[in-house]
Amino acid sequence: MQESSLTLRHIIEQVSQEKGIDSQVLVEATEQAILTAAKRTFGLTRELEARYNEESGSVDLFQYMTVVTEPENPEREISADDARRYGLEAELGEELGFQIFYMPEDAERARQQDREFGDLLRMQQHRRGFGRIAAQTAKQVILQRVRDAERERIYEEFKDRKGEIVTGIVRRFERGSNIIVDLGRGIEAVLPSKEQAPRESYRPGDRVVAFLKDVDREARGQQLILSRTDVGLLVKLFEMEVPEIYEGIVRIVAASREPGARSKIAVSSRDSDVDPVGACVGMKGSRVQAVVQELRGEKIDIVPWERDPARFVCNAIAPAEVVRVIIDEGSGGMELVVPDAKLSLAIGRRGQNVRLASRLTGWKLEIISESRFRQLEEEAMSALASIEGISEVQVRGLYKVGFRGLDEIVEASDQELRTVDGLRADDLGWLRQAASQAMEVRRLQRLKDVEVQAEPLSEKDKLALVQGMSRRVLGALEAGGYTTVDSIRRQHDVDRLALDTGLENARARELREAVLRFVEQEWPTIERARQKIVRQAGEETRPENTTAVDGGTSLEVG
Repeated sequence: MQESSLTLRHIIEQVSQEKGIDSQVLVEATEQAILTAAKRTFGLTRELEARYNEESGSVDLFQYMTVVTEPENPEREISADDARRYGLEAELGEELGFQIFYMPEDAERARQQDREFGDLLRMQQHRRGFGRIAAQTAKQVILQRVRDAERERIYEEFKDRKGEIVTGIVRRFERGSNIIVDLGRGIEAVLPSKEQAPRESYRPGDRVVAFLKDVDREARGQQLILSRTDVGLLVKLFEMEVPEIYEGIVRIVAASREPGARSKIAVSSRDSDVDPVGACVGMKGSRVQAVVQELRGEKIDIVPWERDPARFVCNAIAPAEVVRVIIDEGSGGMELVVPDAKLSLAIGRRGQNVRLASRLTGWKLEIISESRFRQLEEEAMSALASIEGISEVQVRGLYKVGFRGLDEIVEASDQELRTVDGLRADDLGWLRQAASQAMEVRRLQRLKDVEVQAEPLSEKDKLALVQGMSRRVLGALEAGGYTTVDSIRRQHDVDRLALDTGLENARARELREAVLRFVEQEWPTIERARQKIVRQAGEETRPENTTAVDGGTSLEVG
């Protein structure tokens, strides 16, 4: 018994030191394991208790029985008469505890107990040990408690380190190309395949620097989730390489990243004597190159942050040159006009530069060339000038404050129109009505133009031909899932249409009525005209009187 006790105490101490688990947790796990095995062996209905004996270093097992007048459960209750018969002094309601000897080295004490209380305890046949199944169950209980304790320790250790950089060694690969990383002291983390940068590859034993993205307390597998793609990795690497950032003199205001390809960071300085971009670049580019090397060659653009959104966007779109910025604060968008020769540079490969700049600044960016801008300007001015009775001063005033189309005037509020030079308060109603009439004139002209075209129309083009259709309404319809004329026609519930699109109920009703007129009256006329053109084109290309000569024989075709 002494040997096994010492062994148990030694195991608890050793596991506690190796795993970093409180010894009390292991004691409780051992008690629970012994109790589970005992219940499986002696019966689930018995009231058993396992208790660690600190003096002997063993786990003692006890059974408790309640003294009653007439026992109903012989495994948990004993009559007062039986208690006295066995020489036990007890009152009604009192619990009597019996130590159960279950270890092989306690065989003699177990036999003595059977002689004294065997009939009472009813367990003589079970005194040869727990058996293989019960022992296996006890083992599983201990292992599970140890795993739970380990997971809790890892969570407590790393919960406040979320968002930091950790370093580890690649140990193995799991399903789905997930990488298991050893962080030391037996702690493992997972680098999921989706968090691995493109074109990066690893082998067992490789060093990995990663961003601690998440610490999951309830995860079944590894609790620590790493990332090589998170923008936080970029920020933390600069914090490590640039002392001015660590000291708070230079601040990374924003960052955007396309892992493995290119990144942008915006920096500012609290000290006017410190150049934030130069501090991040370092002597001969040493600091930024260190970050680039850690990111496996990822290109990094460092731009100065500006309070003025337009200037900040111009910095972010570098190396492209911007000649004009048009801001739409309502939609959170900016239109950047660049020289024709710099258009591809501003957009970047597959739109990469403008995407990164948009994420960096938080503005929706649209890049257009100077020639295209002039063309759009002419088209917008022409559309505004088509309003009957409008003056040149009013046209320029509308364009100056951002009006580019007739539909924008029709849907504009009084407050928006009052900002236009050359417009009086009593002109607003007239202007909207005149713009609406000009829209209808242009729509009717488009209908005629479509009639003489043989090419098929897209569903969006058909929607644009509906009376009163504007760019705002088209966008609302698309957002609500109404992308065809038929989808609106089939929606009989106008309230549902308004709810889906965010349009006013009256506007939704007018829209559906316009769609019905288009489907029932206007589109059939267009289709008949287009089919006639197709038939005429076929007749013109069909040979009517062709003669072929072959060996003196004429053949007339047609």
